[in-house]
Amino acid sequence: MNEAPAAKDGITRRKLLVGGGAGVGLLVAWGLWPRRYAPNMRAADGEHLFGPWLKIAEDGKVIVAIPQSESGQGVYTALAQIVAGELGADWRSVAVQPVSASPIFANTLLARAWATAFLPENIALDVDFGPVANSLNEIARRDMFVVTGGSSSIRQFERPCREAGAAARTLLCQAAAARWGIAWEQCRADRGFVIAGQRRLSFAELVVEASALDMPSPIPLNPSARNRLSGRDAPRLDLSAKVDGSASFAGDVRLPDMLFASVRAGPAGNTRLLSLDEKAALNMRGVLQVVKTDNWVAAVASNWWAANNALDAMAPVFRTKGRMADSTEIVQSLSNAIAKGPGFRATKFGDVDAAMAQEAGARIFKADYTVGAAVHAPIETRSATADFRDGRLQLWLATQAPAVARLAAAEAIGISVDDVVHHPVIAGGSFDRNFDNSIAAQVAVIAKAVGRPVQLTWSRPEDFIRDHVRSPALGRLSAAMNAEGAVTGLTVRVAAASTMRELACRMDGQQVDKARKSASGQYDVLALEGAQIPYAIPNITIDHFPVSMPMPTGPWRGLANSYNCFFVEGFIDELAHKAGVEPLSFRMQMLIGQTRLARCLTGVATMAGWDGGMSGSGRGIACHSMRGSHIAVIVTARNSETGVRVDRVHAMADCGRLINPDLARQQIEGGIVFGLAQALGAATDFESGFPTARRLRDIDLPKLADVPEITVELARSDEAPGGVSELGVPAVAPAIANALFSAAGIRLRELPLLSRGL
Repeated sequence: MNEAPAAKDGITRRKLLVGGGAGVGLLVAWGLWPRRYAPNMRAADGEHLFGPWLKIAEDGKVIVAIPQSESGQGVYTALAQIVAGELGADWRSVAVQPVSASPIFANTLLARAWATAFLPENIALDVDFGPVANSLNEIARRDMFVVTGGSSSIRQFERPCREAGAAARTLLCQAAAARWGIAWEQCRADRGFVIAGQRRLSFAELVVEASALDMPSPIPLNPSARNRLSGRDAPRLDLSAKVDGSASFAGDVRLPDMLFASVRAGPAGNTRLLSLDEKAALNMRGVLQVVKTDNWVAAVASNWWAANNALDAMAPVFRTKGRMADSTEIVQSLSNAIAKGPGFRATKFGDVDAAMAQEAGARIFKADYTVGAAVHAPIETRSATADFRDGRLQLWLATQAPAVARLAAAEAIGISVDDVVHHPVIAGGSFDRNFDNSIAAQVAVIAKAVGRPVQLTWSRPEDFIRDHVRSPALGRLSAAMNAEGAVTGLTVRVAAASTMRELACRMDGQQVDKARKSASGQYDVLALEGAQIPYAIPNITIDHFPVSMPMPTGPWRGLANSYNCFFVEGFIDELAHKAGVEPLSFRMQMLIGQTRLARCLTGVATMAGWDGGMSGSGRGIACHSMRGSHIAVIVTARNSETGVRVDRVHAMADCGRLINPDLARQQIEGGIVFGLAQALGAATDFESGFPTARRLRDIDLPKLADVPEITVELARSDEAPGGVSELGVPAVAPAIANALFSAAGIRLRELPLLSRGL
């Protein structure tokens, strides 16, 4: 394969090209340099390739390549469903094969969406401008920007998957037509057969001849993306393997002569390992070796339990210089950022200052909303397996950025990235946790040191300590309302870390602490995702106030939407009550030109039998738009003796044209539970550089008994597919807070929801 190497200066090169005075012209010129890439899926005996996405076996089995990380969102099923539907395959004969990173599978949609995080502050590009968009797409391919995130898999890969299925279908039809002596256009494919009138041949009978033909150009897609498979419920391809335990996660990998390791490091920041009792560990049964660096120490043993206990016996001591994470200081820094400025103005409509002038008769309302540092806490802690021999590293790891993982491992042991082979595995959850590839570097160092295959698994405390948390954030909102109760001006000021810039620096190959410092103080327009106002308010400003955090931050399910929706929809509900208008009507009268979101609001109101959120009813409403999808949520909640209790959740979503409605429903339901977790827990404080949460029990995740009755309806739509996997999260927390206000008259403005609201 002619790969563009994931070199150390890969993505950073864009900054040099665009920020070094060359400007858009050089960026475009760079993107126009031609490149061609070969498929990286291999055919076994009896299998035949039909491009990079698909191979068909001589027994009729259809195998679809999956470049995206499967972490429960159903990407194995959805992408295969698109290919198989366009191909005309029998779903019972379809299988998937995860493939390693290749420029062919670059996520150009996400590269454009995240471009601002990779570019210097003083560079503003229209990423949808033709030449710029094309250049960014090409650079993403050369840098192997193969990334799973941002609810982008279907939006990015539906077209390539359809083309893959259509190309193979055409070749199979051509092979059948040659046998029958007819035009191939007279043939169609259905349920694994090519059919023309009463004649039919199976894919198995045609695959050898079809694979020898040339790919058609242009590729003849079916007239509609909807077909017998795509757009319909289909059983998940990974379901049976997960039920019977045969699905292989990183922790399930077993290699001959393999050892097990556990690791420990100190607080985030400028931390160094000072001392440890190595003999105490080596005297323990099963412990074979201790591997240490300047920053961490690992115990290697015949089993993981012994390795993890050996870390306690060693009692490593670390020293941290400089600022250490402390919740009180973090809260103050958020407030100081807005008070002292300066901020970055991302959105401006009209004249807010004039609207806020009290002499014009406006009533001014203000409120502060805050969210704590949220941990990811997937059921699977970070785990990786590595085997280093003959100068090459084999790496088994679940990652959302495989090219970055290879780079991290290669740099850690001083080998070329081309000598690192990554084997994708299913992830036991992620919620963007698997953008962290520091474990790839650790396991590479350990494998090289011990000279045997080794599996490294982080303990739950280590996973929490090393987590790149969702940034704590402060939303300071102000609104002007006229005598008629109409909102005439709105300001949204958000203080938060520049998380996506920090992630971009890590993806450029920078170490965690260096990446955090590089992003510190830089504006991040992606920190304002979800703060965009859907309502027709004539005067609006939205500003980001970057805050330097003492611990690493990272994307979390929904990214900034998870906190900005809480800010905006909570405040809109407050304004509705100030205006004396029922909250649904208050929103509807401002939704001009937002037909799809309005339909979700009216739809969920009908579903839930909305009563207006009257005082004492315990019902709250919120809505949100993101990634081309829209959702409205109504929650029934109350305060109980054991805390906040959510009894029912109704949701209406418009996600555009659906590939698999059941998958979409699963993801929205899961997102709602995740939103419930965000509202009631999933957060940690910090003391002396460490998170106070060390176990799952410390973050108040909802238990099965706490999960309310959830009803989700999906609007039928012919719009382009929108993002689904994160959509259910953002609107739940504000809907719960709004419901609690209607139940008890107490306005809660802090996540997790606390009883000190006003």
